[in-house]
Amino acid sequence: MKTEIFIAKRYLFSKRDISFITVISAISILGVTVGVAAMIIVLSVFNGFAKKVTNILIGFDPHIRIESKNSSRIENYESILQSINAIGIEDAAAFTINKGMLATSDVNKVLFIKGVDENKIENVSGIKNYTNFGKFDLKEDGNFGSIIIGFALANQLKVFIGDTITIISPVGIEYSLTQFVEPVTKKFLVKGIYDSDNRDYDLKYAYISIENAQYLFKLGNTVSGIELRSININNAENIKNSLVSTLDTSKFDVMTWYDLHKDFYSILKVERWVAFIILSLIITVASFNILGSLTMTVIEKKRDIGILKAMGASDKMITKIFLFEGIVVGIIGAVSGSILGLVVSLMQMYFKIYKLDTSVYKMEALPVELRGTDFIFIPLAALLLCLIASLYPSIHAAKQKPVESIRWE
Repeated sequence: MKTEIFIAKRYLFSKRDISFITVISAISILGVTVGVAAMIIVLSVFNGFAKKVTNILIGFDPHIRIESKNSSRIENYESILQSINAIGIEDAAAFTINKGMLATSDVNKVLFIKGVDENKIENVSGIKNYTNFGKFDLKEDGNFGSIIIGFALANQLKVFIGDTITIISPVGIEYSLTQFVEPVTKKFLVKGIYDSDNRDYDLKYAYISIENAQYLFKLGNTVSGIELRSININNAENIKNSLVSTLDTSKFDVMTWYDLHKDFYSILKVERWVAFIILSLIITVASFNILGSLTMTVIEKKRDIGILKAMGASDKMITKIFLFEGIVVGIIGAVSGSILGLVVSLMQMYFKIYKLDTSVYKMEALPVELRGTDFIFIPLAALLLCLIASLYPSIHAAKQKPVESIRWE
């Protein structure tokens, strides 16, 4: 084995002169280096964006949500809470969600009105941490209820802390059309304004107490669902399986945070794979250079191959010599590319080289997250492509006949 490696190194790093083949080998190494570095950098950016978006979504959404399968209401939800507590989860709270209209003297806006338990919301959602103006207070204030709205919605409604908003229930509107009665309405004081870094959340969701929601939307003692949060988000799937075995799945849907945004994460996964495949073409082009340089090396070293075989070298030994040459190119390129990708990614993380327009994006620079798996599978993929490219010239070299190789030398 040492002999094959020694000869492969002599062919690859010739000390006598720099030939055309050596230049092509250097270009091959550069191609693999650039390909590996590009893949690591791009996938790290994908990871950064995925983590940023996930943090925003998880900041508001629960880790697990239980909803009724056949209707929009859950009755006797206390028994479900007891079942949840029985499997060791205490952070669970009921909620309601319905569409309603927010009205001011100038603007009307239809959005989702979410009724929550003020005492438990902090255990299942991070909404309190994002309430930047005022405070998360849903207690009654005289004849007024209390409401928490998003920053973007507050701009559209032109309201701030202490201003009054009227909620008009669509249930009341339906009754007014058939029975000529007034729709159910109630005035609310804006007690808090949150900024979630997600314009869709800020515009589409407002929070009131669960009691006011049940009154406005004629829900009685029913709720829309139950939200849960675990200590470790990675345990969500295991908790879901425990709940599925405990609850009647014909009546309830149990969804994890991933299920709630499955379409988004599916698209993100497809984009990641597409980027991986496209950037692999850079390494593929470099592997063709390896194929070409090794093929020319076989032609140039035809006499050497003949002498080696005449001295007793086996076909397997000749194959290994040129395979090692291609693998060495792959190893150098993979290691160099990994280092380059790591350096560029760290520079972006700590020095914010590529900045973003903060008026458009909720981040000042491209987010980057390094994952150990990327530094394992990307170099391995590069090595595999280099190995495949080395097979043909290696096998071709082994088929050389010693007599014909040295006859005209």
